[in-house]
Amino acid sequence: MSERTIHEIPAVPVPHQKSNSNEYPIRVAAYCRVSTGSEEQLSSYKSQIEYYKATIMENPDWQFAGVFADEGLAGTSKKIAKNSIK
Repeated sequence: MSERTIHEIPAVPVPHQKSNSNEYPIRVAAYCRVSTGSEEQLSSYKSQIEYYKATIMENPDWQFAGVFADEGLAGTSKKIAKNSIK
């Protein structure tokens, strides 16, 4: 039986972007959730999505990677909310 040769491929670190550099940005996503279907909670849900999306997009060191939004309704279901990734 022949000996196996192992070749190590070292990891290449991905640098984070500083405001005035050409390095890669930090990818940032938001997670927004409410636990009931009440009107107040649904209003809060929409406000969370808008706030975090705007906050991420305004930061020049971040790249917006999306919003995971979950109308969890007390976490009783594993079903992902319709249009959950925006």
